[in-house]
Parts: sequence; structure tokens; C-alpha cells
Amino acid sequence: MADVTLMTARRRPSLSTLLTRLRDRSPGLAASLLGGAVAAGLGLGSLAVLVMGLWVLSPYPDSGPGGALHVAAALWLLAHGVELIRTDTLSGAHMPVGVTPLLLLALPVWLVYRAARDGVDAPADSDSGFDLRCDADAPPLVPARTVWTGVVLGYLAVGVPAALYCAGAELRPSWLWVTVSLPLVVAVTAAVGVWTAHGRPREPVLKVWRMLPERLRRPVSGTDGWRRLGTAVRAAGAAAAVLLGGGAALVGASTVWHGGAARASFLQLTEGWTGRCAVLLLGIALIPNAAMWAASYALGPGFLLGAGHLVHPFASHPAPLLPPFPLLAAVPDAGAGSRLNWAAGAVPVVAGLTAGWFVARGALEQPARPGERASARWSAARTAGVVLLTALVCGAGCMVLAELSGGPLGVAALARFGPVGWLTGGAAGAWTAVFGMPVALVVRAWRLRTWWLRGGEIPAQDGGRGQTEAEAQGKDRAAARSTAARPGQPETGDGAKGKEAESGSVVPGAPEEELYDFLPAEDPYPPGWHDDLARTSRWAALHETAARSGTADEIPEVTEPGAADESGAADELDAPAPDPEDVPPPPPTEAP
Repeated sequence: MADVTLMTARRRPSLSTLLTRLRDRSPGLAASLLGGAVAAGLGLGSLAVLVMGLWVLSPYPDSGPGGALHVAAALWLLAHGVELIRTDTLSGAHMPVGVTPLLLLALPVWLVYRAARDGVDAPADSDSGFDLRCDADAPPLVPARTVWTGVVLGYLAVGVPAALYCAGAELRPSWLWVTVSLPLVVAVTAAVGVWTAHGRPREPVLKVWRMLPERLRRPVSGTDGWRRLGTAVRAAGAAAAVLLGGGAALVGASTVWHGGAARASFLQLTEGWTGRCAVLLLGIALIPNAAMWAASYALGPGFLLGAGHLVHPFASHPAPLLPPFPLLAAVPDAGAGSRLNWAAGAVPVVAGLTAGWFVARGALEQPARPGERASARWSAARTAGVVLLTALVCGAGCMVLAELSGGPLGVAALARFGPVGWLTGGAAGAWTAVFGMPVALVVRAWRLRTWWLRGGEIPAQDGGRGQTEAEAQGKDRAAARSTAARPGQPETGDGAKGKEAESGSVVPGAPEEELYDFLPAEDPYPPGWHDDLARTSRWAALHETAARSGTADEIPEVTEPGAADESGAADELDAPAPDPEDVPPPPPTEAP
């Protein structure tokens, strides 16, 4: 009976274990709904705190706290790409506001992404693509569909009331954009978060990929299609990063060049320091937009400062009467472009070279050891296809960023601000293909040639067959070992070179890597093993062991190494006697 009770107690989990499991186990849909609502609340609350702080510190507030909260909710919706409508204009007409600050867009995207990842209840190391939880008591991952549905519904449960709250304000959202842009941003971001938390599996991507036409899927068909697609995405991301970084550098240089006008516009907007802080924060939020505008300027299509007013490196049309703003003051002056304006074309050139370099790295298999011959992962034609795929991905990404960075700021002349998406994307793809193609092919061929020379044949000096570098290194190692095993032999030829390299001296004309091809030979015997007293002791121990085993007659009596017998003649054995050098050293004795 006692045994049965003990076995039952062992099988039954303790109360603390049950509480731990209940605490760690995710409730699934409920937790995802809560995570989505919390993400929306954090984003909305952050903007509300910022706007309320500026309102409190403002010496002449235009409205009460309700107006400040309406502005915060409208800015939160604008951060999701929702177009706003101004009703407090001098003419009384409604004016659209559709320029989304990309830095504000990063806040809800990051919050939704984290909520989706946490809803899956994945470990912190799930970015590597493996589930590292080895505990059998750990709860399983929540299904992806459950988490995605919960996060999206929870986020929209806060977003829709926020849109209703500011629907009657002076800055109200457009309901068409509320029903399209807000769910789209949340759904895509939550899907990426769930996909990352589950280890980035290929199946969802392949399902979407199969929905594309056959002509688009052909460049990445085959056994290594996934690797080619990954290489193209990484190369396109590097090219886009170079474009945005170069655009930001152009914005900074132009702002410094037009420093007087930018400073005057900054001081002209407002006199109070709280208003200047608001203008400064707005300018910081629009820096990514300005970087994309400058990147489109460097690519060639340029950007619009109102309908029919195009700014590009070759010419800049006179802009309409624009409100004073520091970033607008940095726009190039009207007129024909100079060589200084044409120098902006270096940005897409560097972006194309970067994309080609990344593709060339992916087109080769790195050798396992130095000196081995490298193998080409892709042929030259397939490498060219990957470059074209990189140009397509880079163009698509730049088109989306260009569309997000621009928009209307009014009607008529102010109906369009920023770059045109399809023109910017097409130019980015063309620059990437033109400058990435030769770089990818030339770098691939050069690396293959360099590694072929390292791993190819070394010409023979006597006109015979050349030997490979691996064979030459193997002969050097063998000569070094044979020289180390015969310390009494004179060292000549390759053995002398190996010994000289072992002793630390440099062989003239020898490559640097050959000096460290082998380790120096070490004596395996302890100090004092070769002296006469040690040899005599080993002979005595050998005789004693043979006497115990009954084979003492087979071992000659040698009292001193090299000594003569009674007749004065040296001992000569028909069979070779065991060499004392081959006798293993005695095992170390342990202290009692």
C-alpha cells in the first residue's frame, strides 16, 4: 500500500508545478487580443502625452485639452498612413493632409510586431529559426492564425474608437483611408511578427510565391531558388540602405548650404520656445521622408513641390508659394542644374555597386581551407539573373517608400508633394541593374581566378609535371617529420628548410603560409630518459619482469650499455634484442 501511495505521489505534479504551468501557459486568443489593444494604447498614449505636454507648456493655447487630445488621435492615425482632412482653413474648403511622417510610422509598426511575437509565446532566441525550449513542461507555441487574428482585432478595437473620437474635430480622418490603410498596416506587421516568432518557416512564403505568375517565378525556380531569393533580398536591402543613407547626407549638405534660409524659416514659424520645439520635433519626424525625396532626386526622377513643379538634378522648376519650413528651405534653387547637382548621381552608383558585391558573394562557395580551389555556386548566366531579381526587389521597395513619403498638402497646386512612386522605383531598379551587373560578374570571375591560382598547379622547375600545392605541402610535412625522427642525420633539402622554419628562421623566397604548415617535433620521453643510469635501470626492470614470467633466458645479460662479455667480444645476438628505447616509461607512482 505504501508503494502504491509513493508511486501516485511521484506521478501527481505538485501544486507549485501546476501553478507554474498555468502562469506560463498562454491563454491564446485572449492574450493576443490584449496584446493588440495594449500595443495600440501605448502608441496612442505616447503621442497624447507629447501633445498634452506641449499644450501645457504653450503660453497661448488655441484650444482646450480636448482639442489637444483630438490632435494626438489624428496624428496617431496619420502615422498609419490615414489621410486627414483640415476644416479650419481661411477659405472654408476642406484640405487633405496626406504626407505621413515615416518616423511616426515606425512606432506603431514596432509595437504591433512585438505584440505578435509575444503572443506566440516564443523564446527570446527564436530569431535563429529554432525552438530552443528543451523543457518538456513548457507550453506549446500558440497557433499563428490565432495570434494574428487576436492582435489585429485587439488593435482595431482601439483604432476604430480613436477614429470616431476625432471624427468631428477640425482635423478629422478620411474614412476611406481608415478602412484601408489602418487594417493593412496592422495585418502585414502582425503577420511578419508571427512568422518571425515561429522561426521564419518557408511554407507561408512559398504559398504566396505560388500565387504569382509563372514569368515572375521563373528566375528563382530550381533547387536553390530559396537561396537565390534570399541573396537578392539582402542585396536589395543593402542597395536601399545606401540610397536612404546617401539621401540623408544630401539633405544635410543642402541644409548647411542653405543655412541662412533654413534658420530664417525656423524662426519665422513661431516665437515661443514651445512652438519651436514642436516645429523641431516635426522636422525630426520628417527626416526619413526628406531622405527618400533626396534619394529620388539623386536617382533622376526627382520630386514634386506641387502639381507641375518638378525638382530634379538637371532642372528645378520654380516652386509655388510654400509655407516656411526648414526642410523646404533646403530644396535646390530654381533653374538649370549645375555639376554640383549632377554629383548627386554618385549615390545610386554606389548603391548599384553594393548590390553587385552582395550578389557576387552569394554566387561563390567559400573554400573550406586556405589554398583549396573554390567552386562557383551559380553560373554567370544565373548570377546575372539574380542581379535582375535584385533590381526588381530594390525597385519595388523604393516605390513603396516613395509613395509613403509623399502625399497631398492641399488642393490644386498643393495636391501632390514628394516623389512619384513608379518613376522612383523604376529608376532604382535600372541603376541597380546597370551598375550591379558588371560588378557581380567581374567580382565573381576575379575571385574564381584568384582562388584557382591559390589551389592550382605549381610549375615544375625541370620541365616535368607540375605538382599541386597540396602535394607540395604534404611533402614538406613528411620531410619535416622524418628529419625530426632522425636527430642524428644531417639535414638537407626540404628537411633542412622545415627544420629552419621550425627553429624560427625564415627561408628566403618561401611563402608565409608554408612556414606554419607543421608543428615542431617534440620529444615524447621525459628528461633523463636517454642517460646511462636510466638505461641500466630499465634493463634491470626488464630482466625482473622476464624472470617473473619465465622468459629470462631469452633476454641477454647486459649490465652496462655497450659493455663486453668475459671473452672480450661484443655480444652478438642471432635475433634482435628489444631496444630499451621502445620500453614505455614507468607509470607515475601515487603518493600513499
